[in-house]
Amino acid sequence: MKIATWNINSVRLRAPLAARFLREHAPDVLALQETKCPNDLFPVKEFARLGYEHQAVHGQKGYHGVAIVSRLPFVAQKVGDYCREGHCRHISVTFENGLELHDFYVPAGGDIPDPEQNPKFAHKIDFLQRLEQKFKKRKDGAKTPVMLVGDLNVAPLENDVWNHKQLLKVVSHTPIETSLLNAARAAFNWIDVTRQFVPASEKIFSWWSYRAADWEASDRGRRLDHIWASPALKGAIKNQAIIKKMRGWEKASDHVPIIAEIDV
Repeated sequence: MKIATWNINSVRLRAPLAARFLREHAPDVLALQETKCPNDLFPVKEFARLGYEHQAVHGQKGYHGVAIVSRLPFVAQKVGDYCREGHCRHISVTFENGLELHDFYVPAGGDIPDPEQNPKFAHKIDFLQRLEQKFKKRKDGAKTPVMLVGDLNVAPLENDVWNHKQLLKVVSHTPIETSLLNAARAAFNWIDVTRQFVPASEKIFSWWSYRAADWEASDRGRRLDHIWASPALKGAIKNQAIIKKMRGWEKASDHVPIIAEIDV
């Protein structure tokens, strides 16, 4: 089973890029974040024509939004209560083979890494705490195949950013955020799929700012997008890939897709 995740940064604007990605890489499932459209405007027919007839969509006008499109049918879908602001930032589906897939778009957190000065940062902290608490209550990680994917908006390791020391006070890599994300990962003993294949000593990114005049030359990226797997999937994860070339496509998102392949 081939699963991809991508912060598309407007699904209607970048539907042609999504189609190109799906044709080139043919994942069974694509989880999207920051779709930026209400459910009734989601490009249902465009994805269905590409073979992705099974769709779970949780969107709102102009902001946020998540969706899962699949060639494989779902037996259940659910929206979780992770966001205190009521934003569309989570959806999950369960497949016929028993795999449970969660798609998250964690709040970015604004520019000031102080919850007292910045309500957006306080919201992000609350979201990450809820993520930890909800999965900590579950005791089935060793027997239930579960995957968590999405734009988690935190680069947790030193080599998940282009310069660790310079970014310690920059939102997405501050100690409070990395600590909270690591706690959320530990709460369910999640496997960080990318780092199963790419050593922590090696830099790897999934996001490059639009502000860079030449994103590829400067390569000042961050690994904000993640695929996690429950302990039940240990040994089932076959490979992963970050599709860096897509950052150079015309009208690209500032994030690129990540793909993981598992045996279920």
